[in-house]
Amino acid sequence: MMDYLKLSVLAVFTLLVLSCRQNTTTKTLEPIKPNIIYILADDLGYGDLSCYGQQKFKTPNIDKLAAQGMLFTQHYSGSTVCAPSRSTLMTGMHTGHTPIRGNKEIKPEGQHPLPDSVTTLPEVLKARGYKTAAFGKWGLGFPGSEGEPLKQGFDFFYGYNCQRLAHHYYPRYLWRNNEVDSLTENFGQAKGAYAPDLIHKEAKTFIHENKDNPFFMYYAAVAPHAELVAPEPYMEKFRGKFEPEKIYKGYDEGPGYREGRYESQPESHAAFVAMITHLDDRVGDIMSTLEELGIADNTLVIFTSDNGPHLEGGADPDFFDSNGIYRGYKRDLYEGGIRVPMIAMWPGKIKANTRSEHVSAFWDIMPTVAELTGLEEVGNIDGISFAPTLLDEGVQKNHKYLYWEFHAKGGRKAIRKGRWKLVYYQVGNLENSTLELFDLENDPSETTNLAEEKPKLFKEMKEILMNARTSSDVFRFADEQFEG
Repeated sequence: MMDYLKLSVLAVFTLLVLSCRQNTTTKTLEPIKPNIIYILADDLGYGDLSCYGQQKFKTPNIDKLAAQGMLFTQHYSGSTVCAPSRSTLMTGMHTGHTPIRGNKEIKPEGQHPLPDSVTTLPEVLKARGYKTAAFGKWGLGFPGSEGEPLKQGFDFFYGYNCQRLAHHYYPRYLWRNNEVDSLTENFGQAKGAYAPDLIHKEAKTFIHENKDNPFFMYYAAVAPHAELVAPEPYMEKFRGKFEPEKIYKGYDEGPGYREGRYESQPESHAAFVAMITHLDDRVGDIMSTLEELGIADNTLVIFTSDNGPHLEGGADPDFFDSNGIYRGYKRDLYEGGIRVPMIAMWPGKIKANTRSEHVSAFWDIMPTVAELTGLEEVGNIDGISFAPTLLDEGVQKNHKYLYWEFHAKGGRKAIRKGRWKLVYYQVGNLENSTLELFDLENDPSETTNLAEEKPKLFKEMKEILMNARTSSDVFRFADEQFEG
C-alpha cells in the first residue's frame, strides 16, 4: 500500500511540475526520455582504469566509453564504504542527511534498510514511465524489509541482497526478486557458476525485453571487491605477468565458509587484473548490445565506482597505483578514499572525447537524471544537476560545499568547499582528533596541513563541517560498524 501511495504522489508531483514548466517563459533543457544505464564498480580506485592513468594493464572498453563521451576528473563517491555510498546515490542526499550512513549489518543476511518514507532514484524514474531494474549488489535492506529493492522503486532485481555475502563470487545462491535462486553448482566447495556472469546475463535480458520503452538499469557490479577470484580463462591471461605475486592466506573451509571471510588467493595480482578485465568485457558487451538493438543513441551510460581502492583479501593498491596521486584508500576521507572515476556517454548529446573538472558527487545523479527526463525538482535533497555540463547547454550551478561522514575507525568527517578541503579524524575524541586543511588546487595529494597558516579559513570551514549534518538514532560516531 505504501509503495502505491508513494508512486501516486510522485506521479502527481511530476504532472504538476511539467504543467508549471509549460506556463513559464524560461526553459533550460528539453525534456526527453533516454534509457539510463548506471554501472557501479565496487572498490575500483581512481587510478585503476587506463583512461585515468593506469600503466600496468588496460581497460579498452571503458576507455572507449570515455573516448565517446565525457570523463570527469573531480567526481566523488557518496561515502568511503559500500552501503552509505549507495544510499547517497539512491536518495540524492549526502551522508549527513541520507538514512544509511554506515555498513550496519542485520543478521542473518543484509544491511540496515532504507526507510519507506524516502524517495529514491528508481521511484522518480518509475513515476516518469521507466521500467527499472537492479543487478548485482544491493546492501540497502535485508530480505523482507522496507529497504529491499522491489520496495524502493525497482521492478526487477537479480543479485546479492547482502554485501557481506557479495564477498564471494561463487555463492550458494542469489536473489531473483523476492525468491532465492539456488546455485547448486556452487554447493560445498564447488565453483561451477561465476555470479558476475549470471548477473550479466540477466541484465542483458532486461535490455532486450525493454528495448522499446524507456528503462533504468542499475548495474552494481561486485568487482573488483575482495575476495579476489576470476574464471580460469581470465587467470590464464594474466598469470605470471605481475611479479612478484602477492600471496593471500584466507579462510578456505569450516562452518563459516563463504559467509563473508575471504578465500585464499596465491596469485592476488593476476586475479585483481583478471577481475577488472572481466568487468571491462562486460561493459563492452553492454555497449555492443545497445548498438545491436539500435538504441545506443537514446541511452545515457554512466560508469563509476562506489569508493576508493580496498586493502583486503590480497588486494595491493600500492603495486597498481590504484589511487593515482591521491592519498588514502577505502575507509579514508582523504581524496584516495572518495575521489572516483566517472564517465558519461550519450551519443549525439554528450560531446565525444571531452573532459570535465566540474565538482560533483553521487547525490547529484538523482537531480541530473530527473532534469534530463523533464523534472526540475525532486524534493529536498543535497544534489545539484550537472545536466548542463553533460549537454554543454544552460547554466551549471555549483555546490557551496560537499560533505562526507564515516562511522568507523573512530569516526571521520570531511568537507570540500571550492579548492579547500577539511578532514576531521577521530571525531569526538578530543585527545586524539585531528583537523587538517588542504589546498587541493596546489596540493591534490593532501600532504601539507594549512590549518595554522590560514586560521580564518580554518574556522569558517570547521563551522560548516560541524553544521552540515542532522543527527541519526542509528548511525552514531561511537558505533563501530561491520565493514562491507
